[in-house]
Amino acid sequence: MPLNSLVKERSMTKRSASISRHTKETQIDLTFCLDGTGSFEGTVQNGFLTHMLELLAKHGNFDITIEAKGDTHYDDHHLIEDVAISFGLALKEALGDKAGIKRYGQRILPLDETLCLCALDLSGRYAFETDYAPVREKVNDFSTEMVPHFFESLASNAMISLHLQLLNPGRNEHHRIETMFKSFARALKEAVELDPTIAGQIPSSKGSL
Repeated sequence: MPLNSLVKERSMTKRSASISRHTKETQIDLTFCLDGTGSFEGTVQNGFLTHMLELLAKHGNFDITIEAKGDTHYDDHHLIEDVAISFGLALKEALGDKAGIKRYGQRILPLDETLCLCALDLSGRYAFETDYAPVREKVNDFSTEMVPHFFESLASNAMISLHLQLLNPGRNEHHRIETMFKSFARALKEAVELDPTIAGQIPSSKGSL
């Protein structure tokens, strides 16, 4: 079979995963499709997190369906953390053996006065670094200290290396967080794309990721 036919055949099989994570603290049902159209459906018991997940779907061209609620009458920590864990697990499962993917993704993304660099490696090894330092304690109902914890929890459960650096932190907390989510979405979109030049091979000299 010609190389182009192999790539087309693989790309026609949508890579997706569904995760149900129900504890005494949170109840999360998530379906995450890497080969989507940018659609977002469902409800999350946190308004600002909902907005960020909508952006993640749109800018990554992913399909996300999610129902997430929890003990937010205490704090938003458990809900945000468990949504991130669920996303990490879904990403790992949806990628499968990672055959044929580009593996690496990066994006420098501006949002008005703010500029963020995201670089990631779907390596099968966890690492996370960021220089994000919140100035405001909250944006609407979202605790800004949870931004690095969200991405760290996602990266550790997906087993990826993730770097988020604010090249220009700007002056607005909403902009800082939004550009981090958008740059992550765009970098992840690049990393999960199928590379026609390797025709389904594992992108590692080890032979596995």
